[in-house]
Amino acid sequence: MKWGPTMLLALASTLQASEEPPVNYPDRATVIENLGLQAHVEGGYFKRTFQADDRPKVDIGDGPRYTMTSIYYLLTADSPTGHWHLNRSDIVHYYHLGAPVHYYMLHPDGHLETAVLGPDLAAGQQLQLTVRGGIWKASHLPQGDYGLVSEAVSPGFEYSDMTLGERAPLLDAFPQHADLIQAYTR
Repeated sequence: MKWGPTMLLALASTLQASEEPPVNYPDRATVIENLGLQAHVEGGYFKRTFQADDRPKVDIGDGPRYTMTSIYYLLTADSPTGHWHLNRSDIVHYYHLGAPVHYYMLHPDGHLETAVLGPDLAAGQQLQLTVRGGIWKASHLPQGDYGLVSEAVSPGFEYSDMTLGERAPLLDAFPQHADLIQAYTR
């Protein structure tokens, strides 16, 4: 039997495909347990995974902050909402696993921006999203059992730099977005 280019390519693709083990995605309980996640005040689950201990802290006017911190952040079917909140620091969000996570950002001028973090790039989903400090943000898992992201925060996150959204003041400031404000405030 003579091995022509077509047969060699077919054999190579078969061997390559058979070498790849199937991906087994963990279930929600496994993600929470293995990553050591705990309930977060804004909704969902989290764990701090990094703080820049090896660098001098920066002073942003309210005391020293790490130059950067990072967390895992998980929304689940039983805790699907990251309620409206405002951070002083810039945050970059990175998609990891699970269902797509929807983000809503209200800019100081009232402009609404939306984004979806997820794996389907052809459908316009993103693998990362930057939200600048001073922008109101909410997130939501509209379907699926969980969506896992990471967040890198600079200057590093401190609870004193975060404001949880209250419905009445947000409705006063952004009446044109009443449906989203009511949906993602407690």
